[in-house]
Amino acid sequence: MKSLKNQLFYVLPLWFVQLITNWLPDNRLVIGFRGWLAHFFIKECGKRFQLGRDVTLLNTSNLRIGDDVYIAKGSWLNAMGGLSIEDEVVIAPYVVVSTLQHVFKDNSVRFGGSIAGEVHIGKGTWLAAHSSVKCGVTIGKGNLVAANSFVVKSTKDNVILSGVPAVFVKKNEDGEASFFSRGEYEEKK
Repeated sequence: MKSLKNQLFYVLPLWFVQLITNWLPDNRLVIGFRGWLAHFFIKECGKRFQLGRDVTLLNTSNLRIGDDVYIAKGSWLNAMGGLSIEDEVVIAPYVVVSTLQHVFKDNSVRFGGSIAGEVHIGKGTWLAAHSSVKCGVTIGKGNLVAANSFVVKSTKDNVILSGVPAVFVKKNEDGEASFFSRGEYEEKK
């Protein structure tokens, strides 16, 4: 019965939202509208959620999203084991976050089953394109996970990580922006 409820209240409505909006371009207006439509079918979702095209969100009944979160095109997030994304997190294109991991049995993964572990992504973190996060990991606040990296262990706050497996590169420090929007950039040209 719980599975049917999950399908009716989370899976099918979210699939429909994506079906009717995935043909639209990924611009500021559309990603905000798509995020607003999707937020109704996520367990907890903060303000100004932005969602790119072709994103796969699985088990949204176990997904918690803070304010000002952006998930870009093609990302794949499975929240079966519990996934918490704090405020101001940016998830770049084609990122994979899984709260599950397959288990080998008799030297085969096919019928080995799975284990689950909650994933927590701290405030202000940026998961760059094609990065992956393993189940059971907590990513600290203000982290930058470099493109194509795989985070397999929990991390401290304000660090830059890179590699497979992802390792500490250096502390993440504040910088000075030269613009905040396309309009500002074009005015400076």
